[in-house]
Amino acid sequence: MDIMRVAGALVCTRRVPGLGTTDLRLLRDGTGGLAVATDTVGARPGSWVFTVSGSAARYAAGDPALQTDLAIGGIIDDWTDDDAP
Repeated sequence: MDIMRVAGALVCTRRVPGLGTTDLRLLRDGTGGLAVATDTVGARPGSWVFTVSGSAARYAAGDPALQTDLAIGGIIDDWTDDDAP
């Protein structure tokens, strides 16, 4: 699991059938890197989320046949960063 921030929605007019009609989100990690994840919880831009990957992502999306390897598992409501100065 990783903690990431939703940078925005990703809209695709054409996609492989294995992705179905799942919502896609553009996520930014702590180093500024970008990733695309299926959104299982309705996260909005600016939200902090935790992600699940691999086969756990498919189960989090509710369909083990879904072709995803990264899914948003939940929205973080409160988080204290113990490493902050």
